[in-house]
Amino acid sequence: MHAPLIKFCGLTRREDIDTAVALGVDCIGLVFATRSPRRLDLDTARALRDAVPASVRLVALTMDNTADEVADIVAAVRPDVLQFHGAEADAFCRGFGLPYWKAIAMGGDPSAALRTLHAWPCAEAFLFDGHAAGEPGGSGARFDWSALPARLDRPFWLAGGLDAGNVAQAVTTAHPAGVDVSSGIEAAPGIKDAARMRAFVAALQDR
Repeated sequence: MHAPLIKFCGLTRREDIDTAVALGVDCIGLVFATRSPRRLDLDTARALRDAVPASVRLVALTMDNTADEVADIVAAVRPDVLQFHGAEADAFCRGFGLPYWKAIAMGGDPSAALRTLHAWPCAEAFLFDGHAAGEPGGSGARFDWSALPARLDRPFWLAGGLDAGNVAQAVTTAHPAGVDVSSGIEAAPGIKDAARMRAFVAALQDR
């Protein structure tokens, strides 16, 4: 069984990025969603981006940001992937010349949420998160992992309420291509805890 990819999201400090890179994570997420407590300004994000090596994919998370705002993020931060958490249509998401992931809010009716996937035919991957529709990610809310289909036509990431204590079970249940964690490795919103980061990675390595 292949180990899932790992994404640490909502990083706001250089030392947390350095720890994530040293732990061998595959992706690092920077947040630009207006209502998120982990939201970065462009100057801070630009400095953090310089700490991310080419071997790690940099993901820029937005939620109903304007096209101009997303374009400014792309120009300043040079992300490898855009991650959209709002009501953005496929044409909007693919309009910036980068691969994109579409986050799907699973906190309400998972079956209804899954029926919307056809609306984003160009998404490189989906990210199933535990928050309710209209709410930003990073809430730490879980959903029923068994509600996910056995297979999809493209990769998917699992997010929402993951931590070192449950991530192995989540992967066994849902078989995602990757796992995405934010609040589960934090001491406070945007402030990551190195011990929790190490424990999260170790929990996947020990499966």
